[in-house]
Amino acid sequence: MSSDNQPTLEMGSDNLSGLRVLVVEDSWHIGVALKSLLRALGADVLGPVATAEDAERLLSEQPPHVSIVDFNLRGGEMATDLIDRLNNIGVGVIVISGYASLPLAPGKTAAVLQKPVAEAQLLAALRPFAAKSAVE
Repeated sequence: MSSDNQPTLEMGSDNLSGLRVLVVEDSWHIGVALKSLLRALGADVLGPVATAEDAERLLSEQPPHVSIVDFNLRGGEMATDLIDRLNNIGVGVIVISGYASLPLAPGKTAAVLQKPVAEAQLLAALRPFAAKSAVE
């Protein structure tokens, strides 16, 4: 995301049309910026929500293709159980965190991105899911 939190579309070939993305982020500013960016690129965004409980509610309504999950959620909640649940139902997980090291087992995530998240890194992590959703 650009420094002024406005989505930049300099990578014009990136089209996330048809991709359903669940955003689980307890920082309101980051969640809104992610939603704005993803929608500008054509994605259908569920959330943002700040807790695993709220994420579970959205999952029951409409399963996403991929999720962007902050590892540290509201009230000190860790997203470990949510990540396991997403894996169990076949939803890809991209973790974002301010921590350099996370207690995640190999294979639990498609990518782990360091905050502040670079737009190009996020788009690179989402591209395989967008390609897969386009053929579904």
